[in-house]
This record gives sequence, structure tokens and C-alpha cells, in this order.
Amino acid sequence: MSAFCDHDYLQALLDVEVALAAAEAESGLIPPSAAVDIKAAACAELFDLSAITQDAINDGNVVIPLVRKLTEAVSAKSPESSRYVHRGATSQDIMDTAQALLLRKRHAVVREELTRAMESAAALARAHAATPMAGRTWLQHASPTTFGLKAAAWLDMLGRCRARLEDSVARAQVLQLGGASGTLASLGPDGPAVAEAMAKALALRVPPAPWHTHRDRVAEAASAFSITCGALGKIGRDLTLLAQSEVAEVQTASGGGSSSMPHKQNPVRAVTAVAAAIRAPGMMSTLLSAMVQEHERAAGGWQAEWQTLRDLIDITIDAARAIAAALGELKVDPSAMRRHLDSRGGVAMAEALSIALQPHLGRKQAMAHVEQLVRKAETEGQSLRTAAVADREVARVLSQQEIDRALAPESFLGSTGVFVERVLREWKM
Repeated sequence: MSAFCDHDYLQALLDVEVALAAAEAESGLIPPSAAVDIKAAACAELFDLSAITQDAINDGNVVIPLVRKLTEAVSAKSPESSRYVHRGATSQDIMDTAQALLLRKRHAVVREELTRAMESAAALARAHAATPMAGRTWLQHASPTTFGLKAAAWLDMLGRCRARLEDSVARAQVLQLGGASGTLASLGPDGPAVAEAMAKALALRVPPAPWHTHRDRVAEAASAFSITCGALGKIGRDLTLLAQSEVAEVQTASGGGSSSMPHKQNPVRAVTAVAAAIRAPGMMSTLLSAMVQEHERAAGGWQAEWQTLRDLIDITIDAARAIAAALGELKVDPSAMRRHLDSRGGVAMAEALSIALQPHLGRKQAMAHVEQLVRKAETEGQSLRTAAVADREVARVLSQQEIDRALAPESFLGSTGVFVERVLREWKM
């Protein structure tokens, strides 16, 4: 069983204990002085994190040894006040509520990094809205697109991820206070009032009922983190492909050296995001499996959730930070993009030529005829333009100027500019 605990989580657990004591004091269940003494002792720096973590392995969760240590710390100042530590709560109340606080705190970090990445993607989209490059489908050259549209699509996806995270984490900002069996009988008729006061102190909502074994909110938030990892990994994959030696259309500005090859500059930040995207589905699978919990308290499912969720959040932070840095320092080479568009005799413009011919030959015949021209150009080692100008059927209906216009990437970018502007407006970038 994992008993993982770090400083932030330890402090969140203590903050929940403080809020519980304050709420009980407000409701008249414990002396106000006890709440003051508990708050004074609830500082993570005062506790031996490694010892608590080790004890948690035997106790089954981290709250049991923490409450023991907190009680000892309060007792050192006031034995009377120590009687009121953790009154009426169960371990899961403290852990689930602390998890909600951590979700909020770490989501804020992810949001900040996603916003940085969005700003950089927006700058790239604006700067390269009209920079033509080869579109790539099935890793083969397709019709041209622009690097600005590619960056705008990254921006749009990141924006959706940011909004999805915001919504799902907000829905998970819910207090857990149900006591041993979810009835809150331990606090008698004052239970609902304590819950209201506790939730207010922690800026959480009070749910209609305790949710110890109902993990849909947690799973939804985890899903948003996992999807974000996938989105960041997609951008990372694009960057690694564009940075290949044979392509070199973009380059990351720093990092990525080799222990043996002085010339290497590997796209480390992009790969960080790809690696996170590869790991996230397994973690998400664990969290979905952990939803199947027994009655009022889980025997394994909840325990499987603890570290898995925190690991998923941590790799999302790492991936978001990496992509924000990668996009912020990205070097774009429009000349390489143009060079690749012109490679293989410019056959990537075959669709544009066939569309220029369609009013004269019809779609089916135009497609078939341009396909023949492409094969001829490739076989004879000439450009598509040369093959088209020399072809009697094409020359009969199109002038050389019309052929050149059809084969110019800039004339076959469709609505790329419109799409870029729409995305920039959508996210107010």
C-alpha cells in the first residue's frame, strides 16, 4: 500500500484539521482555545515527514499517525486542548478534503503553464499566419497549410484543455465530512452546521451527502488532467517530428545535449510531454478501476487512488511546463518549410492543379490526368510544373500563368487566415 506524502499534502491535511477544529469551536462543540492551540501546532515544518510516512504504512493511511503526532504537539502546550484534535471525523474525511485543496493548488500551476503555452502558440500563429508549409497526412506530404494554422490549432486545443480542467476541478471542490459511516452521527445534530462552517473556511462546497465511495468527481478531474497530458503530448510529437534532422523546420533553443555526440540538440522538452502522454492513460485506467468501491468504505480502490492521482497531476505539470518553454523559445525556419514544399518537384501541389483543371475536364478526369502527370514527373525526374506546361491537354485549357498560379503554395491556403483569426479571437490572444 502506498503511503506517499509530501510537504504540500501534509500541510493540506493539517489545514483541514484546523478548519474542522475552528468549525467545531464556532458551533460550540469544543472550546475556542482548543481551536487556537490546534492551529498553532498545525505547521508542516514541525513534523517529521519521513517518520509519518513510514508509520502510515503500518497504520493504513497517513492521517492516523499525523493525528497522533498533532495530538502530541497540541498536548505539549495544552493537554486539555489535545482532547479535541480530529473530533468527529474519520481519516478519509481529512484525506479527501485535503485532496480537494491540493487539486485546487496544483491545478492553478497547470493553468498558469497552459496559459504560457497558449500565449506562445498565439504569437507563433500570428507571426506565421501566412507561412506556407507542407501539410502532412499519414506522415506524407499533403496539400500546403501554414505554420500559423498549426500553431493556432495547438492554441485552440490547449484552451479547451484549460477550460475542461477549470470546470472539472471546480466540481471537485467539495468538502468530505461524514464520519465513520457517512452519517456524521459523531457530531450529533451539529454535524451539518460544522460542515457548513468548515467548508466556508476552506472555500469548498458542502455536498448533499458524504461521498466516501463515490469517486466520480475525482475521476472526472483526473480525466481532464489525462486529456491535457495527451494534448500536450500531441504538440510534443509535432515538435519532435518537425525538429528531425531531415526536416529541421523548427528547433528548440536550448537543452538536449548528448554524452557522446557534440552536435546533438535533442528536443528534450517536447519529449517530456510525449513521455507524460504515454504514462497518463495507465494512471487514468487505475483511477477508473478504483471507482468500483465497496459499500461505505473502500478496501483497495481508494488506496489505489492516492498516489496515482498525485502522480498524474505531477506529470501534467511537467508536461505543461515543458511545452510552455518549448513553444516560448521555438525557432522556426520558413525557408526549410518552403524547401520541403518544393521537394520532389513540387508534387504536393497536385491537388491545386487538379482543381484548376476541374472546370475544364471535370473532377474525375482532372484527378486522373494530374495523377499521370505526377507519375511522369517522378519517373523522369522533373518538376510537376515542367510536366504540366509540356502537357498538351493542360496547355489547351490553362496558360502558363494559370499553371504557375495553381502551383504556388500561397494561392492554395484556403481559409487558413480565417481559421487563425477565429482561434485568436476565441481565446482573446
